[in-house]
Amino acid sequence: MSKLQVLVAGAAFAVLPLAAQAQTAPQQPPAQPPAQAPTAPAAAPAPTSMLLEQILVKVNGDIITKTEFEARQIEALRRRGQALSDDQLKQAIIETTPDILVDAVDELLLLQRGKELGYKMTEDMFKRTIENLRKENKLESDEAFAAALKQEGLDMAALRKNFERQLIINEVRKVEVMSKLGLTEEEARRYYDENKSDFTTPASITLRELVLTVPTDGKGVNVSRDEETQRKAEGALARLKAGETFEKLVAELSDSPSKANGGLVGPIQPEELAPDIKKLVDPLKPGQTTTVYRTPKGYGILKLETATKAETKPFEQARDDVANKVYEAKQRAEFDKYIRRLRSEGIIEWKNEEMQKLWITKTSAPAADAKNPGA
Repeated sequence: MSKLQVLVAGAAFAVLPLAAQAQTAPQQPPAQPPAQAPTAPAAAPAPTSMLLEQILVKVNGDIITKTEFEARQIEALRRRGQALSDDQLKQAIIETTPDILVDAVDELLLLQRGKELGYKMTEDMFKRTIENLRKENKLESDEAFAAALKQEGLDMAALRKNFERQLIINEVRKVEVMSKLGLTEEEARRYYDENKSDFTTPASITLRELVLTVPTDGKGVNVSRDEETQRKAEGALARLKAGETFEKLVAELSDSPSKANGGLVGPIQPEELAPDIKKLVDPLKPGQTTTVYRTPKGYGILKLETATKAETKPFEQARDDVANKVYEAKQRAEFDKYIRRLRSEGIIEWKNEEMQKLWITKTSAPAADAKNPGA
C-alpha cells in the first residue's frame, strides 16, 4: 500500500471508528504456563492472537469488509486527482462515504441478481475485452500491458473480476430495467413543449474592437492627452468611412490585447454585453460600426462582424434528442424503483452501527438522481 493509501485508509477510520464496532473473530488468549516454583524473572513471551477480517455488512450472506470498503474510499479520492491536506481529506471522506456505501451494497445486490439470471463472462468475452482494451490504449506488447496493469495496482485476475462485475451489472440493468421502458409520442411532445430552451440555439454576435488608451503619467487625468486620444479615435472612424479596413486600423492603432487577432471578440450572446455597449451594438447590421464611444481608459469603436438569431429546432428535428432525454429520465426513475425493491427483498445485516446510520439516512431520502453503480 502506497503512502497515499495508508494516509487515506487511516483518515477514513479516524472519521468513522469502525474497528471498535465491526464484527471480528475472537482473540485466542495466551496459554497459561503450569504452576512451578518461583524462579528468576524472565522476559514474558509475546502473546499470540488471530484477528479475522472485519465485516461491515452482510448482504444476502455475502460480505463487505473493512478492507474492501477502504479500497473503495481510496479509489474515489484517487479519481479526484487532487492533493488534499489532512483536513480536506477528512472532509472529502465525510462527503463521499455515504455514496460509496450505498453503491457498494447496491452493486452486491445487482451482482447477486445477475448470477441468479445466469450472467457471467466467458473466456472468449474476456479475451475480446482485453484485445479491445489493448488496442484503445495502444499497448501492443505483453510487457507494456503488464506494466500498465501494475501501474494501476491490478493483475489479470483482478481485471477479469472488474470486467465481469461491470458486465453482469450492465446486463441486469438492460434486461430488468431498460428493456421494459417505452416512450409514447405524447410523452415526447409534452417534454419538448415544456423544455424548448433545451433545443434552442441562443442568439450570438461576433464583434471587432479598436481601443485607444489615454496615456497617463500617474498624476491623474491629463486633459490634453485625453483630447488628443479622442481626436485620434475620430480620425480612425473617418478612415473607416473612407474605406480602410477595420483590421488594418486595429493593427496600426489598437491598444487592446485583441489586436493580435484583428480585434476579434466572440462569438458571444448579446446579453453578455454591458448595457451601454449593447445599446450601441443593437441597431447595427453586420459590417456596420459604432460611433466613437468612451471606455474606462480611453475611447473605442466597435464593428459588428456577424449576428445570428435564436433558433429553436422543430420537434421533428429534435425528436431523437427528446427521446434520449426522456428515456434517460425514465431510466433513472425506474432503476431507482428497481434497486429499492432489491434492497427491500434482500437480507441486509449490519455489523457496524455508524455505517448502518449512514445507510439509513442515505437510502431513506428520495433520490433526485438515481445512482449508477458499476457503470
